[in-house]
Amino acid sequence: MFGYIYVNQKDLSEESKKQYQAYYCGLCQVLKKSSGVKGQILLNYDMTFLIILLTGLYELQNREKMFVCPLHPGKKKLAYINEASVYASDMNVLLSYYNLVDDWEDDHSLPKYMISQMLKKDYRRIARKYPRQAQAVETYVRHLDMLERKKEDNIDAISGLTGEMLGEIFAWKDDIWAEELHCLGFYMGKFIYLMDAYEDLEKDVRKNEYNPFMKLAKQNHRDFETISKLILTSMMSECAKSFERLPILLHADIIRNILYSGVWSKYEYLQEKKKKRRKSK
Repeated sequence: MFGYIYVNQKDLSEESKKQYQAYYCGLCQVLKKSSGVKGQILLNYDMTFLIILLTGLYELQNREKMFVCPLHPGKKKLAYINEASVYASDMNVLLSYYNLVDDWEDDHSLPKYMISQMLKKDYRRIARKYPRQAQAVETYVRHLDMLERKKEDNIDAISGLTGEMLGEIFAWKDDIWAEELHCLGFYMGKFIYLMDAYEDLEKDVRKNEYNPFMKLAKQNHRDFETISKLILTSMMSECAKSFERLPILLHADIIRNILYSGVWSKYEYLQEKKKKRRKSK
C-alpha cells in the first residue's frame, strides 16, 4: 500500500527540497537506529509526509545530524530528526511487517517471509508501545482479507478499511487534533487503496483476480476513466480540506505540494503509458 504519497520536485523551491530530503534522511537514520539495516530497507516517502505533517502541526524542534550515506558517499547528508520521526519510523515497521506477511500468504515469496520474521521482534516492541495503532492494523488486515475473498464490489466499504487504519496511524496523540488528523488519514488511506487498485486493474483483469474497480469498469466501460478520476479526486479533496482546517504554517508549502500535486504523479505516469500504447496500435 506504499508508494503514492510523493512530492512534486518540479514545483518546490530549492530550500523546501532540501528540507524534504532532510526529513526523508532522518527517517532512514531512525529506522537504522531502531531496527538496523533491515529497517532501512523499509524506507518510503509515505511516512516522510506524515513526519512533515506532524512536525508542522506540533511545531516540533529538529535535531540536525550530518552523516555519510553509503548510497551517496561523496558528500555528507543532512538529516532532520524529531519526535515525529521516531513515531513514523515505528509506524513504518508496523505497516511493513503486515505488508510482508500478507505478501507471503498471497504469493509465498520466501524473501518477504524471511524479512517479516526478522522484523517480528521489532513489531512486538512497537505493538506494546502503540497498542491502539497495532490493533487498528491487525483489524484492517483481517477485515480486508475477508472482503477481498468475498470479492466485495462496494468501493466505499472496502477502501474505507484502509482509510480507518491510516486514520488511526495519523492520529498520533489523544488531543484536540486527533479527530482532524484521523479524517485526513482516513481519506488518504482510501485514496492509496483505490490508486493501487486503479494501477493494477488491467493486470487483475488479465489474471481474473479481484479488484474493487472491476465491476465499475465493466458496467461503465466508456466512462470508467472519468468516473475513477472523480472518485480519486474526491478522496484527495477531503484530505486537503482537513489539512486546511489545521493551523499549520511550518512546511505548509511542502504539504500542499504533496496533497495538490505530488500524489497524482503515479496517476499521470499511468495516463502517459496508456497514451503511448494507444498511439502504438
